[in-house]
Amino acid sequence: MATPMLRWCCPGRRWIFAGIGGGSRHGRGVPTGSTSSGKKGQSSVAQQPLITAQKPRKGEREWAAVVGLEIHAQIASNSKLFSGSQVDFAAPPNSLVSFFDASLPGTLPVLNRRCVEAAVMTGLALDCHINRKSLFDRKHYFYADLPAGYQITQQRLPIAVNGSLAYSVCVGKRWSQMVTRTVGVKQIQLEQDSGKSLHDNLRSQTLIDLNRAGVGLLEVVLEPDMSCGEEAAAAVRELQLILQALGTSQANMAEGQLRVDANISVHHPGEPLGVRTEVKNLNSARFLAKAIDYEIQRQISELENGGKILNETRSFDYKLGCTVPMRDKEGKQDYRFMPEPNLPPLLLYDSGSLPTGADPQQVIDIDQLRERLPELPRVTREKLVRQYGMLPEHSFALLNEVGLLEFFQNVIKETRAEPKKVTSWVLNTFLGFLKQQNLAVSESPVTPSALAELLDLLDRKAISSSAAKQVFEELWRSKGKTPAQMVAEKKLELMQDAEALEQLCRSMLEAHPQVVTDVKKGNPRAINKLIGLVRRATLGRADPTVIKEVLERQLSS
Repeated sequence: MATPMLRWCCPGRRWIFAGIGGGSRHGRGVPTGSTSSGKKGQSSVAQQPLITAQKPRKGEREWAAVVGLEIHAQIASNSKLFSGSQVDFAAPPNSLVSFFDASLPGTLPVLNRRCVEAAVMTGLALDCHINRKSLFDRKHYFYADLPAGYQITQQRLPIAVNGSLAYSVCVGKRWSQMVTRTVGVKQIQLEQDSGKSLHDNLRSQTLIDLNRAGVGLLEVVLEPDMSCGEEAAAAVRELQLILQALGTSQANMAEGQLRVDANISVHHPGEPLGVRTEVKNLNSARFLAKAIDYEIQRQISELENGGKILNETRSFDYKLGCTVPMRDKEGKQDYRFMPEPNLPPLLLYDSGSLPTGADPQQVIDIDQLRERLPELPRVTREKLVRQYGMLPEHSFALLNEVGLLEFFQNVIKETRAEPKKVTSWVLNTFLGFLKQQNLAVSESPVTPSALAELLDLLDRKAISSSAAKQVFEELWRSKGKTPAQMVAEKKLELMQDAEALEQLCRSMLEAHPQVVTDVKKGNPRAINKLIGLVRRATLGRADPTVIKEVLERQLSS
């Protein structure tokens, strides 16, 4: 596939992209160049580069960056992958640990049906091929938070393969300059999470919490079809929305329910792919983008100065804004993969291959799960644009904040205001207040019903826009009163006496002859001064638009 190129461009963090042909992709776990077979849904990066290409200066060589992702999503399940222990993020340390989680001798794994269904539904949503037979393996490594000394995963034959993920990325400074790109999904596999290592620097101790040990994870491996941090962050955000829509994962990055490892390399176009580094455990889309862009810049700088890139694992220091070495990168041989002897092959069925008389609780029907798939975010955004006439960027904003779309739809149901006005208030005023207070939508003191009532008052011209914002602020600060009650108490109703407003405007023109002269001379600010004087005289109860119409009519007569 064609690969976007990067050219080192002065000190700083900016690359220049140019589309070229003949680039290849590195496979997962391969430190140097190797070509993987073409898969459906490959990126169209080369056709629409992020930044307009510039010709390299004499002596400069162009660079191509290659980015692949491994995304670990905690499955939304009441119990762990192979044990009956509960899953609770806020539980006291080591309070949710079964004998199997602690790896006591003689304990055996029992596969959680819910986790298998979550993996199948995620695979179907990402247009993957679901393997009717998949296998479990042991991946050996020795950390204090992994009691067994190995992780049960699916290395040889995962549950789903060969899918695609479409995402949108902005190619300019404006939201309107968005293009849709596609990244290949190499595989989706089930695996156990490890426990947590809690470092106490004051006492020079590391404490172990095994509550998370054995929690079910979906590992989604994306092909190295991306070329910068912005693309990777957009792809992860879209996957996060899909997982939340499916209900397969809450995908809350702040709580560690979605963690990303980024594999990054650079090379000169037409040459073998470079040695890759892996940046581990990125837990926000913003840090993911920063880490990838920094690592691309670091690798180019290192190679430009005659150095070499090590095949290593790195972490991102968000305070310093840079990646730092952790350890040498393990190869497959270091993990000593072997078949899991305590788990038989996982067999899935469709409606045509379902065994006669099979107990529905003992088998999983892929077709049945396909019928249960909900509406996916891409379809929801398209419907919002079509149904309410909103801009595509507004549909993205409504979906990107958890609970905001539901809030918007509830307001729409209860108000007579136009959808465009509702969209503006929800995305600008309501969301702005949430961001200022660092609140989730579910924590908002303003309910959809209250906002709908406020917008109704505004729609029938009972109050002005400025009065509506004043009422909204009161709603945010105090509970128990309706917008109508607040309007009555503060006497914020618009003047309905047109004759009184006409007389007031006429008096204002007579009292300020110099301003009238300025208006007639073509000074555009002068009429705004008159509007302000009239509004002040009415204590803000007159509609500025109506005032302007009356003044213009009187000035022209």
